[in-house]
Amino acid sequence: MPDLNTITAKQLMRLIGTPDVPLIIDVRIDEDFDADPRLIPTAFRHSHHEIAELIKRVAGRKCVVICHKGLKLSHGTAALLRAAGVAAEVLKGGFEEWLSDGFPLLPIAGFPTNTHVGQRWVSRHRPKIDRIACPWLIRRFIDPQATFMFVPPSEVVAVAERFSATPYDIENVRFSHRGDQCTFDALIADFGLTHPALDRLARLVRAADTNRHQDSPEAAGLLAVSVGLSRMFKDDHQQLEAGMTVYDALYRWARDGYDEGHDWPAGRTI
Repeated sequence: MPDLNTITAKQLMRLIGTPDVPLIIDVRIDEDFDADPRLIPTAFRHSHHEIAELIKRVAGRKCVVICHKGLKLSHGTAALLRAAGVAAEVLKGGFEEWLSDGFPLLPIAGFPTNTHVGQRWVSRHRPKIDRIACPWLIRRFIDPQATFMFVPPSEVVAVAERFSATPYDIENVRFSHRGDQCTFDALIADFGLTHPALDRLARLVRAADTNRHQDSPEAAGLLAVSVGLSRMFKDDHQQLEAGMTVYDALYRWARDGYDEGHDWPAGRTI
């Protein structure tokens, strides 16, 4: 059982990937961060010296504060947040505990900025499978504040350049299909998000997106739902918001419901 006002790495990992994830604030000093410049999924860095700015930034949201070992920096920051009326917990054992449990970590090096927060992404309009699955992955595991732009295929690269956006799911860009894998796979690989639930979900997305339904029994169903959503919504962003709920459900299936079946009559022994 965790101490008062703390949360364990395992408990926090259960929240990441769901709509209920708290804001995750990394207050490690530069020396500790430079020794391992990676972030817990959806986390952002903020100095423990700038509490007033942090209080404004979190805007009353529930928070988890992380330092190197879960000691003075995170406890002090969380205490000041709570004094300002913010619900704030500390990650027990800090970054080291997360690392020792083998949970996913996001790299910083090699990406457009030193933070993943509030980035723009652009792809082809009228999304179906990969172009809905990828925004879900980005918002739930990388950047909850990401903005997505959907434009004609011929304009994706030009829009990306003019509006400082990252293009995805088109040919000849970093985040796209690679061999027999799809863009969802590329994001998982490059952001270091390997995890059993995401691996299982990636297999489903890949099978549906590449029309290899034999690779995942659920692929035909995902294709049917994706086509149905595309027919229901003319607005790509309305379709994206509806699709987020679909992938929230699929992630929970992939995480802890994939081995559950259904029968009729209920309780029948086969």
